[in-house]
Amino acid sequence: MSLQALRDDALYAYGYLSGKSFSLTGSAAQVYGTMISKMSSLIALPLPFLSFLALPFFGGTSTWISVGFFYLTWSTLVWSKDPLAIEIYGTLAVRLLFYLLPSLGFLACDALFPSIANSIKADGERASPLRFGRKKLSYVVGWSTFNVLLAVALQGGIELLFTHVLSLRSALRVSTLLPTPWSIFFSLLKAIIFRGLLHYPIHRYILHAPRSSGYHSPLATYHTSWAHSLRYPFSLAASYDHPLCYLLSRWLPLYLPALIFRFHVLTYHLLVALTSLEELFIYSGYSVLPSQILLSGMARRTETHYATGGKGNFGHWGVMDWVCGTSCKGDETDVLDDVREEADKRHVRRKVSDAVANGKGLVGDAKKRFGKKGDDEDEDEYAGRGAADDDEKAGEDEEPQSPNSSPRSKRRSKRKGRKASAAS
Repeated sequence: MSLQALRDDALYAYGYLSGKSFSLTGSAAQVYGTMISKMSSLIALPLPFLSFLALPFFGGTSTWISVGFFYLTWSTLVWSKDPLAIEIYGTLAVRLLFYLLPSLGFLACDALFPSIANSIKADGERASPLRFGRKKLSYVVGWSTFNVLLAVALQGGIELLFTHVLSLRSALRVSTLLPTPWSIFFSLLKAIIFRGLLHYPIHRYILHAPRSSGYHSPLATYHTSWAHSLRYPFSLAASYDHPLCYLLSRWLPLYLPALIFRFHVLTYHLLVALTSLEELFIYSGYSVLPSQILLSGMARRTETHYATGGKGNFGHWGVMDWVCGTSCKGDETDVLDDVREEADKRHVRRKVSDAVANGKGLVGDAKKRFGKKGDDEDEDEYAGRGAADDDEKAGEDEEPQSPNSSPRSKRRSKRKGRKASAAS
């Protein structure tokens, strides 16, 4: 009986392995075809998001047509692809398009055009990443790329745990029902606030815990020896850290609010795109940035944090540092001060006052114009009524004419006179 059971187990194992081996690729052509298929899927996944952004600029269509086209594309993608593939491949595509590839492009510009790049660096030639040497740069590029891919893989592992192991619903919503603009705005606002409140204590009390404190952990040593080995940051420095430190301080504050509030996958992709652009620019070291209101202040505080070896400026926006008194010397301003400074530099108050005065003048002119037109209409109406009254009075004053006074009666009297003279 035991031999029969062993034989049955062996046959089952053989059949199971045969089925698994049948799904594997057996030739180079099959491997190539599988790779091309996966790459095309990776490229096709962010197309609905990119088409929604590109149609208003290149399509020449109205907003409703763009939204309708985006909805059809998104619905087709959701119906034809696995939800896990949409979430993971979409996140990977967003990280590649908005952070990793542009960061490598900035590094290539620093290497190919060093004089131009150094001229727009905030710290000049000292902030050039070429000063670290080829070996160190290769090390940074490799670990930065690995951390980005590791975060995406961990996100996929959590989705598999929820859906396949625990038999729960997915962590993020993947459905054809699109989120409204207001829901996207409030979700992003909650995520940004949650991210800032979570990142600050992790960065300050775990990654920069002093050795004299009782809660000093090995993560602080890893963070100092990895991230702060770069005195002057560049874009890839945002993801260059020990993998545990990167996941704890960068990925977790970003993913946790999406997990708690169960964001729509499009909202999460938009959040990842915004944070990727933020990391790309504030770590770049460039003084020329797209936004001089927020990004310049964040970039300045980040550069000071690295220059001082992590003695302050632990938050993203500077608000938590201002509240807790951990701003570095010379960086005691927060994002509100940055906005106020930018407004003063661009003379926003004077422009607003001029716009208000011009608006008041236009309103006054419109009132005068419409008031004068109304007066003219009243005068014309009054004149018309007066003319009608005069006609009525004239009609009443005229005496009624006799029947013989009309032209027709005169002609009849003439004919009668001619007939009488002929008869006589």
